Amino acid sequence: MIKVLHLSDIHLGSGFSQGRINPETGLNTRLEDFTRTLGRCIDRAIAEPVDLVLFGGDAFPDSTPPPFVKQAFAQEFRRLVDAKIPTVLLVGNHDQHSQGQGGASLGIYRTLGVPGFVVGDRLETHPIPTRHGLVQVITIPWLTRSTLLTRPDTEGLSLEAVNKLLIDRLTVALEGEIRRLDPDIPTVLLGHLMVDRASFGAERFLAVGKGFNLPLGLLTRPQFDYVALGHVHKHQNLNPTNNPPVVYPGSIERVDFSEEKEDKGFVLVNLAKNQTTWEFCPLPVRSFCTIRVDISQQDDPLTALLGAIAKKNIDQAVVRLLYQLRPDQLDAIDMPKLHAALSAAHSYTIQPELISQLARPRVPQLAAGSAIDPLEALKTYLDNHDHLKGLQQDMIEAARALLAENTAE
Repeated sequence: MIKVLHLSDIHLGSGFSQGRINPETGLNTRLEDFTRTLGRCIDRAIAEPVDLVLFGGDAFPDSTPPPFVKQAFAQEFRRLVDAKIPTVLLVGNHDQHSQGQGGASLGIYRTLGVPGFVVGDRLETHPIPTRHGLVQVITIPWLTRSTLLTRPDTEGLSLEAVNKLLIDRLTVALEGEIRRLDPDIPTVLLGHLMVDRASFGAERFLAVGKGFNLPLGLLTRPQFDYVALGHVHKHQNLNPTNNPPVVYPGSIERVDFSEEKEDKGFVLVNLAKNQTTWEFCPLPVRSFCTIRVDISQQDDPLTALLGAIAKKNIDQAVVRLLYQLRPDQLDAIDMPKLHAALSAAHSYTIQPELISQLARPRVPQLAAGSAIDPLEALKTYLDNHDHLKGLQQDMIEAARALLAENTAE
């Protein structure tokens, strides 16, 4: 058996707005959270020890992180070099240049020739020697249309036809790699991909127009002993038969409130030809807590609000308080008392929503035979939900793309 640690979507440098400055270090406390959690992954890799570490992409929020964030990442992964544990760093969509040309934030590890480090920024097979034998790792970084197609290739084609052409091109390229495999050596496919049967979160909207969905059948090949995926932040195994396992470990920390109820962790794999086993290892990460309450009908709105806060365990959590109230109730909200009630949180935001009794905007109801434009309905819905405003443009673009695809059918 060859022991492998599979982690993904570190996003080191995310969530600064959810933290505060640590006066002792001068660093944002959420950066310290992410670094500490990454350190726990590396600790486990060294303690086992594992024979190979696979990183599924998205090291940082973008391809040009600040130097102190890059340094924190390098300090943790340097420990794998010292422990002589080979590591594959896959390029995700957040690691690429905006033009999609290479892995700007990870390419330095190839340039420096870091011992035992492989950077996966192209479709390629890497034979990797480990303490317990050779492993073949096929890397598929985040792929965009421009990776596989030219503009003349797509001229005049519908969205559905373009996606089919993309998958056809990738299938041919992947077949070429498979034919060169040694059938006696364990093989891992490591990909930063959107697979059609995955349960997506916000990351799906953040990648609209920049990638494409792959069919699960493209990955469940008998030549693969384990399929290690990145990009989707929710841990899941897309192939319950485990022949082969097709696993997203998920992100190692909660990136935003869409991940509030998700477990975070990494995967330990016992890799062998036709008998691979794996387990998900949860990580202790900072909790997120949403307190949502409608006090518009309360005679004593402040007491109702404080009562809703008291029912939640907010100690050292990242908290958002969302409450609805009438304009005439504004003077009844004692903000110092509200801040005091939330003081046990690590950080918090307060988002009141005024409800007009005279002309409260309503979201159009879509029913069979409705003549309401779906995009207009979505825009109205988003305009009335403040917690979605950061994703508004991406969600509208996603809806527009889906409608175009349905029209093409």
